[in-house]
Amino acid sequence: MSTASTSGTWPSVSVNSPTYTGLGTDHVKWGNEATKSGYVFRGGTVDVQLDGTEFTLGTFTHENFPVTGLPQQQFDVDLTVRVAFEDGTTSDFSFRFHHNETPNVGPAPEDLVDLPEFVSPETVTVDGDEYQVLISGFKQGGQIVRQFVSPENSANSAEIVALFARAGKPDVVITHVQNKGQVKRTQADEFVEIMNRGTEPADISGWVLGADDAGQDFTFPAGTVLQPGQRIRIYTNETHAGWGGFSYGSKRPIWNDKGDVAKLATPGGDVVSEFPYGDKVALTAP
Repeated sequence: MSTASTSGTWPSVSVNSPTYTGLGTDHVKWGNEATKSGYVFRGGTVDVQLDGTEFTLGTFTHENFPVTGLPQQQFDVDLTVRVAFEDGTTSDFSFRFHHNETPNVGPAPEDLVDLPEFVSPETVTVDGDEYQVLISGFKQGGQIVRQFVSPENSANSAEIVALFARAGKPDVVITHVQNKGQVKRTQADEFVEIMNRGTEPADISGWVLGADDAGQDFTFPAGTVLQPGQRIRIYTNETHAGWGGFSYGSKRPIWNDKGDVAKLATPGGDVVSEFPYGDKVALTAP
């Protein structure tokens, strides 16, 4: 583990207009009004690990107020994050935010912020291995989401969750097992969460998620590809499109209430990831 400090600046916007101010600082603004809209990035001190552990890269704030005079309603804003490690090494990593300044009226007036790419093009070499910064998403309301939804007439903030990942490789792992569902008898809302912690897409067609019992295997359909940083969930008997739409379709619980080990394997049977949960956690702890 290493301690690092992060800071950030907004060096450029994809459109040229005098309404954009604050470029080169941590607070870029736009609009002709006295109260402008804009982005703020605030860094901090973080514990960094190279094993796929997530950390808070910084706090992103969208100041969302009605503005006029924008040459385009959609545009890109670039962010450069400097990471200063405790050994004195500093590295800069760049990301692009895509902003959608939606109309302030209608059924969905919230502005939308997306990341076209979740992986920094820059790398840092540690002990001979190259790493890139991978953004998992925005942490809002305790959930990590891939799109930032920003209500009007307020300053809306979220933590930017990131990790250091080996450059040029996918890394698919089980990150959570939610057993003991709240739906009576069937526990249909149980789920297993899987994430690609790597910097390249991962084709998991034909991979099998299993609970070690007959009839409790889920095989991913052809064409299932996880993008860098993407999370999906496989529910026992619910379908959630926002999490990939995967379901066992089982009318009975899949995951042991007391605990067990979830396993993810390739079509050839090679176990890629194991995740103990419940009373199995203590038994497998180092």
